[in-house]
Amino acid sequence: MIHRIGPPNVHTRWNNRLEPGLEIESGDIVEFGCLDSSGGQVTPTTTVEEYAQMDRGRIHTITGPVHVRGARPGDVLEVRIRRVEHHGWGWTSIVPGLGTLPERFGETYLFLWRLEGGETRSMPGVTLALAPFLGIMGVAPSESGEFRTRPPGAFGGNMDVKQLVAGSVLYLPVFNEGALFSAGDGHAAQGDGEVCINGIEAPMTAELQLTVRRDFRLEQPFAEFPPGQPQGPDLGSWAFVGSAENAMDAARGVIHRAVDFLMMRRGLPAEQAYLLCSVALDLKISQCVNVPLITVTGTLAKALFR
Repeated sequence: MIHRIGPPNVHTRWNNRLEPGLEIESGDIVEFGCLDSSGGQVTPTTTVEEYAQMDRGRIHTITGPVHVRGARPGDVLEVRIRRVEHHGWGWTSIVPGLGTLPERFGETYLFLWRLEGGETRSMPGVTLALAPFLGIMGVAPSESGEFRTRPPGAFGGNMDVKQLVAGSVLYLPVFNEGALFSAGDGHAAQGDGEVCINGIEAPMTAELQLTVRRDFRLEQPFAEFPPGQPQGPDLGSWAFVGSAENAMDAARGVIHRAVDFLMMRRGLPAEQAYLLCSVALDLKISQCVNVPLITVTGTLAKALFR
């Protein structure tokens, strides 16, 4: 049986007191119907003038929350990504004052993409391969109150890790009864960094399997990427995701966790684990536009231990 959830079960703030839109058993599969990140305000015919006037308080509208029975603080929620499909169109924009080059691009701009299967040729002379994923997947944070869905954190959220495509598995620490998982902010394609402020923002349908795990603990998001990803030749890879206001702080946190992982899960002495990170851990900036936080992802190829 596959459960389904979508609008009107959407929200634009993290809040651990939100009423769940769906309650499931551990291991159940849920099909998430996700609006584009504007919350449905952008359409395939939206003009740049209409875009400039839209309600930015509805940005990062996400679907959920889903209550997973039995999940409790200290557990881990396994999110197995089975399918992510776009709906044939998407958009990318420039917003004055946002992005990484605000001093160079000061005018509002909107580009609408037509998505055809696994690629788009909407931009003249460009054939862009698509790799749909959800930019936001997270559980409700531990703190009480309302928080914008834009900043990522230990709970996951707006991490924008483009390798979390179908076949990947995301692991999140649980902070509340039922985990209260939500997802959205679908991207049909994105570069690491998402430098102008958007990927190809697109409505998505995603099929996710949610399972409670108690055989290990986490303090930050962890992931496994499938074979064929750039970071994981042959056998896939392990991924450590961290966010901080300073990229070096985020990177150091990722490295600490990779060293701990190699010691605890692979039995390496600390010194050898650190050396292996130096020669085999790949660090990438997954996003640098969710001011003030920068997200760094570090990957280790599973082939190291084949």
